[in-house]
Amino acid sequence: MKVSVEVEDSSWRALPELEALTREAVVAALSEELPQQSPVEVALLFTGDAAIAEINSEWRGQNKPTNVLSFPAPEDMPLPEGENRPLGDIVLAFGVISREAREQGKSLRDHTAHLIVHGVLHLLGYDHETDAEAEDMEHREVQILKGMGISDPYERH
Repeated sequence: MKVSVEVEDSSWRALPELEALTREAVVAALSEELPQQSPVEVALLFTGDAAIAEINSEWRGQNKPTNVLSFPAPEDMPLPEGENRPLGDIVLAFGVISREAREQGKSLRDHTAHLIVHGVLHLLGYDHETDAEAEDMEHREVQILKGMGISDPYERH
């Protein structure tokens, strides 16, 4: 399994263990969903609000920043022999995520881990368009995060 991390926005320095946290969250999510040692690859870009707003506008027609975007790779993508199968790309925005963490009384670390797990589940085909889909996806997130020692992000205080 390969996890590629690119930090585009220096604001992410507020989370000094970002790369280790990213790898931990991706591995936790994938180990629950894929066989061990699956030859897959996930790429994550940590950026700012302006950059993610531009991406969100281009790909989703929504001219505003968002916390996380996931772009699953086509399953039928031809690969050279021996190459990891790309699952897709995940983009996270520091400003939105840090604001949400403050507003929701969560640590930046835990909220970022949650959104990484959320993004990985989208790459695996999970969605939240219907109530049933949302419930299933949230249940998976809670279980994965629990395994990482992170409390239920949906728990109402």
